Amino acid sequence: MKCKILHETTGRLRVHLCCGRMSLSQADVLEYYLRAQDGVQAVKVYDRTQDAVVLYEAERGNILRALAQFSFAKAEAMELVPEHTSRALNREFEDKLAVTVIRRCISKLFLPAPITTALALLRSVKYIREGLSALWHGKLSVSVLDATAVTVSMARGDFATAGSVMFMLHLGEILEEWTHKKSVADLASAMSLRVDSVWLQANGTEVLTKITDVMPGDRIVIRTGGMIPLDGRVVEGEAMVNQSSLTGESMPVAKHPGSPVYAGTVAEEGECVISVEKSSGSGRYDRVVHMIEESEKLKSTAEDKASRMADRLVPYTLGGTALTYLLTRNVTKMLSVLMVDFSCALKLAIPIAVLSAMRESSGYHISVKGGRFLEAVAKADTIVFDKTGTLTYATPTVATVIPFGGHDEAEMLRLAACLEEHYPHSMANAVVAEAKRHGLTHEEYHSQVQYVVAHGISSMVEGKKVIIGSAHFVFEDEGCRIPAGEQPKFDALPAAYSHLYLCMNGELAAVICIHDPLRREAREAVRALHESGFTNVVMMTGDNRRTAETVAAEVGVDAVYAEVLPEDKAAFIRQEKAKGHTVIMVGDGVNDSPALSEADAGIAISTGAAIAREIADITVASEDLFALVTLRRLSEALMERIHGSYRFIVGFNLTLIALGVAGVLPPATSALLHNGSTLGIGLKNMTDLLDKNKS
Repeated sequence: MKCKILHETTGRLRVHLCCGRMSLSQADVLEYYLRAQDGVQAVKVYDRTQDAVVLYEAERGNILRALAQFSFAKAEAMELVPEHTSRALNREFEDKLAVTVIRRCISKLFLPAPITTALALLRSVKYIREGLSALWHGKLSVSVLDATAVTVSMARGDFATAGSVMFMLHLGEILEEWTHKKSVADLASAMSLRVDSVWLQANGTEVLTKITDVMPGDRIVIRTGGMIPLDGRVVEGEAMVNQSSLTGESMPVAKHPGSPVYAGTVAEEGECVISVEKSSGSGRYDRVVHMIEESEKLKSTAEDKASRMADRLVPYTLGGTALTYLLTRNVTKMLSVLMVDFSCALKLAIPIAVLSAMRESSGYHISVKGGRFLEAVAKADTIVFDKTGTLTYATPTVATVIPFGGHDEAEMLRLAACLEEHYPHSMANAVVAEAKRHGLTHEEYHSQVQYVVAHGISSMVEGKKVIIGSAHFVFEDEGCRIPAGEQPKFDALPAAYSHLYLCMNGELAAVICIHDPLRREAREAVRALHESGFTNVVMMTGDNRRTAETVAAEVGVDAVYAEVLPEDKAAFIRQEKAKGHTVIMVGDGVNDSPALSEADAGIAISTGAAIAREIADITVASEDLFALVTLRRLSEALMERIHGSYRFIVGFNLTLIALGVAGVLPPATSALLHNGSTLGIGLKNMTDLLDKNKS
């Protein structure tokens, strides 16, 4: 596309696109196209002037070539723009603000007094009705204060003051709504970005397919622990589905053939085939917005406190107003006090701080479902880690396969991969990858699969019962035995590895040794967590004790618990909470779900099982455990900001009241300064908590 360079400095370019009028969607297409270019740091597109400002580190020629090759049709086909952006929202409120100010200017400058009086009377109806409605329902809220101020001004015949007060109130409403909606939209965009693959049922087989390639009418298979990525209807099988992210229901819901299922929910138990009704992206964003706005999870203790305090202060404001009039007999001073309330600032600024912190967390690849969980992280003194996929890498590998009972090593690996293929655990992925590396195929090799959460898998293969899983599962629960004469071989299994036990017809057939390397940053991250205030760092794992203790010693945790079941992890967390500790759980598997639910804040690793991510309150990227340290710092900074906001709001508004009583500030100025301070603290609370250069 033809462009004209308007201004240029080192690393910064402002260009004008010769394209005529640019729509909001075209501006988004251009912005995200330029952002996708290598070396581009930031882009700002101005649709009204058809200009773009580009900050870059790449060669200048590369940027110019990208602009020259740009076309809206080509860029739209690249599908770079997310489902929702904030450009349309910003434009909507910019226009509202401009129209409100222009109308006010026209009214003040050109309309005669009778018309402005009539307009003031007309506009007052809204505020008086809201105030009376609040009183009718027995509530002394901010609307009562607003209605009183407007009514008193108009009763005195001071329609100019009444008009100014209503203008400032309306302006404040627009700015507050804009601030809140933008925070919610930014957070929802971050939370709704998901990249998933699904098992597509086609021609009697299952094919791993990108979610973007799935169309309405296609059938996808969902198994225990798997996320349902698209809206649809069950056509085969049954499953218990966790829908808490959409409905808030604490218990899973049974789904049978004909039952609807929704994107973002998770199959806790069972297996089903779903006929897709909505393709990727449809409706997910809107449901996330609904969750953010409606879910009680958003409200931290600090937010609840702010809301309660705001409501409790309204009667005191009314009392102070009455007292001012009784002492001074001055209606203007009385109105100046009435125009100042603590409720707006408290109810806006604190939630905005929390929403902004959640949005900032997403910039560090941390997804937080509610403010109370950030507050829990700030207060926590105990953190519990699962081992596999958490303190160790999420991509373990098979070190060796040790056959028993005369079985062939390759055949045992093939059988194990067949059983593990469809189930969500890093060790299962390792077995499948090792079979693939050896060229071992295993299609249609088994039937009647049953997945036992946190224990293993049971199936029938060629008429034989085959199970694979932990020592507890195969030897204690299933009563399997070691082949005669092979006990010494079993006792000599290498302790450095984690073990998967494969049994056929009640007899051990092979042990698969899994190399689960420790994350390189694990020791330093645990040390940093200790330094940030955690007094008890615990590791809990279902792995054998020798392996667990080796890892624990290397990482530097305070306590280690080995060979534990999911219910044991949850019980430990309950015990610690009963002692008065605030506990965080970090895990990645289906077997961590009970503990994640039990903790004050459950943190899932993003590459773990879908059900762990669903049940967890916070999800962190798996690349670096230092994300937990960042989360701790961000949570503590949020609590400091909230407490600072309390101090500022109370101090500033008390000052306004004092100046109003002294006759220094007239009512309109009080309203202006009050709304201005509310907006200012809201905007301040939207800024980042952490310096990214130091994180």
